[in-house]
Amino acid sequence: MPEHLSAAVTITTTPFSDQKPGTSGLRKRVPVFQQPHYLENFVQAIFDSISPPQGATLVLGGDGRYYNREAIQIILKMAAANGFGRVLVGQGGILSTPAASCVIRKYATFGGIILSASHNPGGPDGDFGIKYNTANGGPAPEKITEAIFSLSKTIMQYRILDVADVALDTVGEYAIGKMTVSVINPVADYAELMESLFDFDAIRTLIAGGFRIKFDAMHAVNGPYAREIFLNRLGAPVDSIMNCVPLPDFGNGHPDPNLTYAHELVEILYGENAPDFGAASDGDGDRNMILGRHFFVNPSDSLAILTANAKLAPGYREGLAGVARSMPTSAAVDRVAVELGIPCFETPTGWKFFGNLMDAGKVTLCGEESFGTGSSHIREKDGLWAVLFWLNVIAVRRQSVEEITRAHWAHFGRNVYSRHDFEAIPSDAANGVMKHLKDGFATLPGQKFGSYTVDVCDDFSYTDPVDGSISTGQGLRILFTDGSRIVFRLSGTGTEGATVRIYLEAYDPDVARHHLDAQVALSELIGIAGDLSQLVARTGRVQPTVIT
Repeated sequence: MPEHLSAAVTITTTPFSDQKPGTSGLRKRVPVFQQPHYLENFVQAIFDSISPPQGATLVLGGDGRYYNREAIQIILKMAAANGFGRVLVGQGGILSTPAASCVIRKYATFGGIILSASHNPGGPDGDFGIKYNTANGGPAPEKITEAIFSLSKTIMQYRILDVADVALDTVGEYAIGKMTVSVINPVADYAELMESLFDFDAIRTLIAGGFRIKFDAMHAVNGPYAREIFLNRLGAPVDSIMNCVPLPDFGNGHPDPNLTYAHELVEILYGENAPDFGAASDGDGDRNMILGRHFFVNPSDSLAILTANAKLAPGYREGLAGVARSMPTSAAVDRVAVELGIPCFETPTGWKFFGNLMDAGKVTLCGEESFGTGSSHIREKDGLWAVLFWLNVIAVRRQSVEEITRAHWAHFGRNVYSRHDFEAIPSDAANGVMKHLKDGFATLPGQKFGSYTVDVCDDFSYTDPVDGSISTGQGLRILFTDGSRIVFRLSGTGTEGATVRIYLEAYDPDVARHHLDAQVALSELIGIAGDLSQLVARTGRVQPTVIT
């Protein structure tokens, strides 16, 4: 085992005022993280807040974006100086967020540090991110992120070893100081877990029978995972995967698997001689988009359909303890839960809320409308898991994506749903939109807008049924008497300005209307949302940046 010995050194530093973690860690532009001491301060604040026991094991990896490798070398040297006994790091610095959660849980480590800004663009002027996941494999709860932020505001020094970099590209064990660095195959543990949950034999038979798939990794972290699972383990042809080489700038693309940013895949699935099934995942591999031939599956519907068909997959054959969805996600899965006789929880946005429910055994499947779906197999959303679940369902039912979705609507009714994102709005203007809406809540109930009458308005709050914690200010809801609704939220995942998200939902049990495009079916609600928010007048934005 190559050995690098050196004493820890203590570096004097001064605090930064902007290191408050959001829902998924700290995200900033790359040049911000490249400032002297910036990353080091935040990492030391993590270590000081979690107080690892001497000799503890840490998991470390990222999505391969720009600055990933440099950051990993810094964190390894700091972990050694802070008393960790071992760090499991993905080969080449690569480890998808779902795989990191898998490794944390499988090897019972003291949590892990994941380097990613998820679906945000990368490159020298792009975004970078860092978050700590606890020993359950899930994102740190607010009490830990608040402690990290508090320490970051008063930090005066950090500890690091002055040693050579570790050879990240070669699997093996290395010593730095008294700590062992285990460079691991980033795919193996995760692929093994997937094979235990899904019927790979049935999926192999489906593909061998001529069922054509196309998976787009968007030059992000899931490329190596897709190659191992789809090509090596499921026998799919080489042309079944695309953009599967992780690049620091994601091929100058935006690694967000939606109809706007995954346009290359969308054009293939909506073109001539289209494959039977299409899917994409994001920067760190935890999100998914599902497509059929000339057909898009809304993420809210995807969660409901997987819940309704869960027993077709070996890992869920015994049934589900319950399901959970984020508040902005459509109520489609609620209807399935009623039929199955299982509880359905409505939580704020953020996977940590699902983690509490899963740890307590209250839910098995969960999902968010923002293209994130997952289960209790780990404590993160999981893009490839969702893709494999769909392929398992298709292999058993022998129906197309569109046939499965339309049959679901015919049985449960269709929750027509869409999300409109207005990105990079000046924060003052975005906050003004939200304040204007909330100020009008007292007089809105009972008012009629076209076909819709307002029932109640609120700012969603949540009391965690496991630990009793209360989360407020989670989104402004306008609920109509027929069950339709409009939700407004400010997103916390960007690094520039603010993103105003408008969620629109209307329930339609009429099969004769299920063919309508969501934007057509929701056109009246879209107009009402614009009028109530005064968004155009207050922001100057006429069209959303992204529609899903």
